[in-house]
Amino acid sequence: MTSVTETLKRTALFDTYQQFGGKTIDFGGWELPVQFSSIKAEHEAVRTNAGLFDVSHMGEVFVEGEGALPFLQKLVTNDVSKLKDGQAQYTAMCYPDGGTVDDLLIYKRKENDYLLVVNASNIEKDVAWMNEHVTEDVTITDRSDEYGLIAIQGPKAQQVLQKLTKEPLEDIKFFRFKENVDVAGHQVLVSRTGYTGEDGFEIYGNHEAIVALWSTILEAGSEEGVVPAGLGARDTLRFEAGLPLYGQELSKDITPLEAGIGFVVKLNKEADFNGKAALAAQKENGVPRKLIGLEMIDKGIPRTGYKVFIGEQEVGEVTTGTQSPTLKKNIGFALLNTEHAAEGTEVEVEIRNKRLKAVVISTPFYKR
Repeated sequence: MTSVTETLKRTALFDTYQQFGGKTIDFGGWELPVQFSSIKAEHEAVRTNAGLFDVSHMGEVFVEGEGALPFLQKLVTNDVSKLKDGQAQYTAMCYPDGGTVDDLLIYKRKENDYLLVVNASNIEKDVAWMNEHVTEDVTITDRSDEYGLIAIQGPKAQQVLQKLTKEPLEDIKFFRFKENVDVAGHQVLVSRTGYTGEDGFEIYGNHEAIVALWSTILEAGSEEGVVPAGLGARDTLRFEAGLPLYGQELSKDITPLEAGIGFVVKLNKEADFNGKAALAAQKENGVPRKLIGLEMIDKGIPRTGYKVFIGEQEVGEVTTGTQSPTLKKNIGFALLNTEHAAEGTEVEVEIRNKRLKAVVISTPFYKR
């Protein structure tokens, strides 16, 4: 039998990576750059100046029609009725047992017209889940293939992007967006959102616009030290800022309450959303597990999947871990049994068959 190697998907920017020295990896079926120069240098650039990321693999799904709001209210955990036109909201979709289908952003374009931005590896699953619950007065359109998405992130992001547009960017506040913004001659959606813990913008447009803007933004930001950045830095940045990654901190087996994003679960909203009863019970009885921060005392890096012990008892496992480029410490996220999750608790992480000491610390690890 011959095995067929699955062809990796590529974004419109794929051919551009090489010009900038991008080193690609398989990320959830996509061939994406893990780094251009080095993860540490790119991480540092985003914390001090700015970095530019290709996140075109993310999914864009439009939800329209008279029943759009009631449909979304039942689909997601946050209260979509609070959104005004031009506002974005972070939320989660859950299974009936409270496990997470996905975490996502909802953009309210206008009444009865929403854009949902979902994780790349979950596009098909999410769209199928939406279609399973859709009502007659709602249209769901997956337009992921039509859109490119780049993110300029860092303290100098606004300064750089402002050189390319007449739109006063200071008017686009955090978690707000504007459509049909002219950036260097291209009509795009500009959103003040990101996944790094820094200020910045995400820019949605057709493939042609995104490919052109990639080079234009890097050129415009050369004096400010803007660099192309890969998935490696995106991961260390989001991790330091305490932002969960689907498949690690969130999954079908991990609820938003366990993952520490309870602020997106609005149990007091009227709509009976998927997973509401299970999440209400979990809130009332206390979550069985809790996502916590770990700092290594002994020398070692806690990696995804490593087991955590107190004495001979296994009390949880690491979901993400690295040497923090900003803090210069070996830290991790771990999902621990709640009775062992108090700050200051000493635990041991099993690294290559050795138990190494660590301590539970508060998160996020980094705040700007």
